[in-house]
Amino acid sequence: MKNPPDFRSRLRAGERLIGTIASLASPEATEILATSGYDWLFLESEHAPTSPLELQRMMMAARDVPCVIRLPNHAEIEIKRALDMGAAGIIVPQVNTAEQAAAVVAHAKFPPEGRRGVGVSRANGYGDYVGPHVAHANARSAVVVQAEHIDAVHHIEDIVKVPGVDCVFIGPYDLSASMHKLGQLDDPEVIEAIGHIAAVTKAAGLALGFFATSPELVLPRLAEGFTLVACGVDTLFLRREAQAVSARLKNAQF
Repeated sequence: MKNPPDFRSRLRAGERLIGTIASLASPEATEILATSGYDWLFLESEHAPTSPLELQRMMMAARDVPCVIRLPNHAEIEIKRALDMGAAGIIVPQVNTAEQAAAVVAHAKFPPEGRRGVGVSRANGYGDYVGPHVAHANARSAVVVQAEHIDAVHHIEDIVKVPGVDCVFIGPYDLSASMHKLGQLDDPEVIEAIGHIAAVTKAAGLALGFFATSPELVLPRLAEGFTLVACGVDTLFLRREAQAVSARLKNAQF
């Protein structure tokens, strides 16, 4: 497998990285997104029924565009499987404490930085270059933790101190839900919580990530210093364009 651009180095350097979410288990759809100018793709396996094999084939279709897999949970097997498939990094949901963040990093890194196991996989050319892969994987595999619960807000000062964490990706909808304000993203307390996470993360020198469904919602975050952005979802792109075309034709007057 040809090495993708060094996503982790770009992330840690503070480069603005614009991506979108691929949730359909379709190599063809992923290939279209990968050739549409994005810096990276967010492959969804938390809220989509994508299997490991489907995720691997989606990454193959993406070719040189770095793919970061959002995992369904913190499990060791999920972390090492995603990286063995060749993901440029992982996005781990519901990381609410420093202890959870440290466990994620340990599963994602080879010794001595962690305890990731070694096996023949796509990431090492199906065994063709195991040694070089092991030597460089720790430096190239990005670990992104999601702060999407009020508990993460309370522990963010400790989470950002965990060695190996590269980015904090805010999940605004789940965060608002944990505050009993589901979807109320303009609520002052929700705004304050997001602002606190952002301020602490930036002060620690880590990248900040955010998802929104439209450029209009993303642009203010870019102005605030968020650099890892996922804008839109493949299913929304398909539905919105399909609805727009059908409405235009049905409403045409002659």
